[in-house]
Amino acid sequence: MNSVNKTLYIPLYGKAFVSKKGIILKDQKAEEIWAREAFPLKGKSKSKWLAYYMSMRSAVFDRWTKEKIAEFPNAVVLHLGCGLDSRVERLGVDSAQWFDVDFPAVIEERKRYYAETENYRMLSSDIKDEAFLETLPNAERAIVILEGVSMYLTNKELQDIFSKLSKRFSRLSVLVDCYTPFAAKMSKIKNPVNDVGVYSVYGVETPKVLERDTGLKFLQERELTPQYFIDELKGFEKFIFQSLYAGKTAKKLYKLYEYER
Repeated sequence: MNSVNKTLYIPLYGKAFVSKKGIILKDQKAEEIWAREAFPLKGKSKSKWLAYYMSMRSAVFDRWTKEKIAEFPNAVVLHLGCGLDSRVERLGVDSAQWFDVDFPAVIEERKRYYAETENYRMLSSDIKDEAFLETLPNAERAIVILEGVSMYLTNKELQDIFSKLSKRFSRLSVLVDCYTPFAAKMSKIKNPVNDVGVYSVYGVETPKVLERDTGLKFLQERELTPQYFIDELKGFEKFIFQSLYAGKTAKKLYKLYEYER
């Protein structure tokens, strides 16, 4: 896999780490994969603070996805840039038509650990290529998950993806996490993804940027590190995390935006 693809090991490790500790997120599949493979990570990419942060992010995406499926049970679920994430298993939503999409090399790796079912498929595709959209079933609405992906795409590429989704589905619910331009600039100095060979990332100036020519409407900014997850940390760890990873500086670096069409 190329360097961008290898970034999937960072959140995988984080989820396995917290799951084993019994906090924030229960992810048996991440534990199993990590115990079996122990992919090589080094430096900040294996930081416990990053593990807490990414696991909170994933737990927030989980809650949002489950709420949207309950609200729109006939929607197609698209997890774009899924990596080795087990969200489809964590949520236990067997009735949803769920599609995990990622580069062919990632899906090839993913199929070592996951099996397709009547309602669950894995699609090998660059998410910028609209061809995979033509293979999806007819549905009015799609629930679109873009977690840990946008920072590897330019604003124009993100706009193009959203535009193609809008042409394919008359209704959309989208959740996407984004770097700010300041975070992207700082990443050139030090970022955990540097440890797997990625040095070019991109930021989104304002949520309105991703509305342009996409058919999407910005709904709200969501919290990446809700207090109820921070409260699962104890003592000194809770103090450090709350000060450095959930404070004002952190919120200037990383955003979570919700859109609808």
